[in-house]
Amino acid sequence: MKMLLKLSREALRYKKLYVLAILGTLGLTAVNLAAPRALSAMTGIVEKGVDQAGLTQIGYLTIILVALYLLRILFRFMSNYLAHKAAWYLVGDLRTRTYDKMERLHLGFFHDKQTGDLMSRVVNDTRDFELLYAHIIPDMITNFVTFAGVLVVLLLINWKLALITCFPIPLILVSGVIFAKKVRPFFRISQKKMGELNGKLQDNLSGVHEIQSFGREKYETEQVNEKNFDHIRAMLHALKVSAVFHPSVEFISSLGTILVVGFGGLLAYHEGLSVADIVAFMLYLGLFYGPIAGLANLLESTQQSLAGAERVMAVLDTPCEIVDKENARDMGRAEGSITFENVSFSYQDDMPVLKDVSFHCKPGQMLALVGPTGVGKTTLTQLISRFYEPDAGRILIDGQDIQGITLESLRRNISPVLQDTFLFNGTIAENIGYAVPQATEEEIVEAAKAANIHNDIMQMPEGYQTQVGERGLRLSGGQKQRVAIARAILRKSPIIILDEATASVDVETEQQIQQAINQIAGKRTIVAIAHRLSTIRHADQILVIDEGRVAECGTHDELVAKGGLYARMHRIQAAERDRL
Repeated sequence: MKMLLKLSREALRYKKLYVLAILGTLGLTAVNLAAPRALSAMTGIVEKGVDQAGLTQIGYLTIILVALYLLRILFRFMSNYLAHKAAWYLVGDLRTRTYDKMERLHLGFFHDKQTGDLMSRVVNDTRDFELLYAHIIPDMITNFVTFAGVLVVLLLINWKLALITCFPIPLILVSGVIFAKKVRPFFRISQKKMGELNGKLQDNLSGVHEIQSFGREKYETEQVNEKNFDHIRAMLHALKVSAVFHPSVEFISSLGTILVVGFGGLLAYHEGLSVADIVAFMLYLGLFYGPIAGLANLLESTQQSLAGAERVMAVLDTPCEIVDKENARDMGRAEGSITFENVSFSYQDDMPVLKDVSFHCKPGQMLALVGPTGVGKTTLTQLISRFYEPDAGRILIDGQDIQGITLESLRRNISPVLQDTFLFNGTIAENIGYAVPQATEEEIVEAAKAANIHNDIMQMPEGYQTQVGERGLRLSGGQKQRVAIARAILRKSPIIILDEATASVDVETEQQIQQAINQIAGKRTIVAIAHRLSTIRHADQILVIDEGRVAECGTHDELVAKGGLYARMHRIQAAERDRL
């Protein structure tokens, strides 16, 4: 019930459409209740013998029946189409809301989630709301009103026979409750397995190059097949329970019909129940047991719909951990100074990533972060943009604690260039201008020149209108990095974060990227995570991070002279270059 109430609040924005659909449903029910009564009246006239007056009455009743059946078309249209219209608009809203909520959740939310599973929640699970609001709820209203209306009519025809008709109802309701408890866990598992299947498909389609390169096609097909049939088996478990429940309800309903026929005959014999009343009773009996028998289908659909709704609401109810503080202010355009004061951070309790980190970087300086893999360098840069909150300490930009600054204004002042560069499936111009939609062609070209990628673009058949493909697959690694640098330059943010921008490129491309970095050095504050020390030897300040702490700090020459961890890393890389 809590879930249904929560979902009902979601649907209130389309209440006008639902009111009209419900009116159509009530009208349709009224027509269905009136038609058998008119037919029974015609039967009564025929039973008594047809004279001129009887023919006239039959003519009027025929006109009434035609009118009722025409009204049935109108009311059914209102009931079906308007309910579907409201439901599909609701599905569209929920898909957008679910996606929007995912975009705003902190990065930690995505650490244990598969992209395909999240896609399944946005696309597949939200679709179940249409089933709920366009079919289940309207059908429940129709069935309830029909049941109540028919019961009143049956009581008016013959109250004794009507009470006998109600005999199977408690049995059906009890079996329905048992069914609901049994079947929903299976539908919930089925929805989860569908998400896992989507996740596996997304992973494999993204990694098809690796699958083919290592000859793992057969293995991955077996993995997909396993997850595919995990979903099918879960669905079949639910359908097995349904396959027992549906005929059970039909059997119990049939018992009611048998009781009515048997006792109806006795009442006709002992109390003189008329043929017209018996005909009316039998006609209404189908309408009476129809909603009850339909309860089986509605319960099955409801459990399936609620299983999907639970997965959607789990996302919508997830709290956003990174939000603007009360009275957060817009910082405007920053100068670019960055200060860490005793900052500590951990993704999990008792597993610290950063420990008591402190440093200060002046505007326009280049701050380099070096150290072994997994010591917290990338985490440090993500803290600057408030993708995570520190466990202790403060982070200041231009002397302002970033927790008192709006997220929008903070991130407007920071442009990242990540090691795993992500480009959207569009043109080069669209990717460079992604953060500045109003940028002119001249501004895009200027940024590309500053990033040392303009000449490469002009050698492509369609120039800046060249399609980069999904994730930029049509460009080389170095080209993608320089497009990302151009994107950051065009945004004109005072702080640029370079996360190992030259880690996976050849020497010539490294030099091109380095030239692009030199173009902006001194003009922006640059925080650079470096794998190759040659790219940061001219940095104003180098922090050597080891086991989450700042182990050393200084310029390239100062750190080499110290003979510590940085000097050892420098010697190793120099030896590697000599061997090459």
